[in-house]
Amino acid sequence: MAPIICIVGRSQTGKTTLIEKLIPVIKARGYRIGTIKHSHHIFDFDKTGKDSWRHRDAGAETVIIASPGKIAMIKNDHAGTLDSLQHFFADLDLLITEGYKGALKPKIEVVRAARHKEALLADDPNLIAVVSDVAMVMDVPVFGLEDIDQLADFIEKNYLAGTHRTTQG
Repeated sequence: MAPIICIVGRSQTGKTTLIEKLIPVIKARGYRIGTIKHSHHIFDFDKTGKDSWRHRDAGAETVIIASPGKIAMIKNDHAGTLDSLQHFFADLDLLITEGYKGALKPKIEVVRAARHKEALLADDPNLIAVVSDVAMVMDVPVFGLEDIDQLADFIEKNYLAGTHRTTQG
């Protein structure tokens, strides 16, 4: 299974922005990456009346929409736990999540001065690093918001050593 790193932090701290910056840097090094966005809210991207919605409405537990180059899956009554989703990413080198701060997985917390000056998970034994615009003294490495290459180095050294890399071409 691909290693998992959870990007966590309070709302509006820049978790999505960090992931957006980190993906191309790690991908350029030849790694295949998947992401999961955790949400506490029920969402539905399947539109009422569409064929996939009709399949689900008729009672299908799982519906996959497939087209050239893209698939989407809708699964009813899924608990959404990180461990239950991990197998969907077996063909990748790294799984990055946005959220799952309660998971027993390695976590990188984003701390922004505009939201809060202290790490929410400072005492979490699974906290492996902090990304912040605040000078912090922590028991884990602290990276600046723009230290993406250094953060990628840290992830590669500690979580991707020995994993498969795709050929660059």
